[in-house]
Amino acid sequence: MFASIQPVARGSVIASITLAALLGAGSVLGQPYPNKPIKLFVGFPPGGGSDALARLVGAALPEKLSQQVVVDNKPGANTIVATEYVKSQPADGYTLLFVSASFSINPSLYKLTYDIEKDFSPVTLVAIVPLLLITHPSVPVKTVTDLIAMVKAQPGKFNYASFGIGSAAHLAGEMMLSMTGMDMLHVPYKGSAPAVADVMGGRVTMMMPGIGSAINLAKDGKLKAIAVSTARRATGAPDIPTIAESGIPGFDVATWESIQAPAGTPPDAIAKLNMSIREVVAGSELRQKMINLGFEPDAMKSPAQTAQFIRAERQKWARLVKERNIKVE
Repeated sequence: MFASIQPVARGSVIASITLAALLGAGSVLGQPYPNKPIKLFVGFPPGGGSDALARLVGAALPEKLSQQVVVDNKPGANTIVATEYVKSQPADGYTLLFVSASFSINPSLYKLTYDIEKDFSPVTLVAIVPLLLITHPSVPVKTVTDLIAMVKAQPGKFNYASFGIGSAAHLAGEMMLSMTGMDMLHVPYKGSAPAVADVMGGRVTMMMPGIGSAINLAKDGKLKAIAVSTARRATGAPDIPTIAESGIPGFDVATWESIQAPAGTPPDAIAKLNMSIREVVAGSELRQKMINLGFEPDAMKSPAQTAQFIRAERQKWARLVKERNIKVE
């Protein structure tokens, strides 16, 4: 004899199936962040300083997050392409943006479809990048004071290179002219390499690229290193004085690297990322690699402190762009 089968209401069956599905999904949905790979977008082509640092950080984070961090390059329009893309992605902590100082400079130069303070949630600052004031070895100056005196004695004769209008090297040069009254011609290049090459060839008087791209050339005698742009001397080049201590008190300019997430990203995800990045940057192995590349490790800021830093940077560059009437052609 078979046991009698009692009819079950159709709605009860559907409810049971739905509950079972939710309970099954709970093993994934209920997992703490992160529970899948994270994508980190860089607004520069592969091979540059920002890309190298993003990949170093991305390679170190899986140890803390137990998830892979995939670095993806999305260059274009002075990092605007990558920024617009990440802004449009879900604010779930799985799509992040690796930014440099251009993030805070672009609002003063372009009509943007995003607001860097309203449309992004800062995760942390990763590093400060000192700029290195360089000249050709034949330029008859040894200090910033010498340089100022030489330029002021022959206004308009000398020039300085940058890797593009609105770049950190350009604005650093304009900041120097603003603070000293020097008169020099700006010569923009499409990229740092050709600009440095023309300084090395004696075709341009001076430039302020990131220290990592020029310090070895200076050590080899192909360039003359005059000073670093930050308020403090660079960890990797402690013998080179700062611009502030050698002729322009108060001068403090740098580019930097930060990680941002789309606005609305859950606070617990931001906190987890912040803590993890701080821990890997503080580790001796990654820290030394960063210093060797010319970065000053600086991931000790909270998300709120990072937001304050970027706001101050945006305001500083906005004042300079207005004062010097800098426009993108």
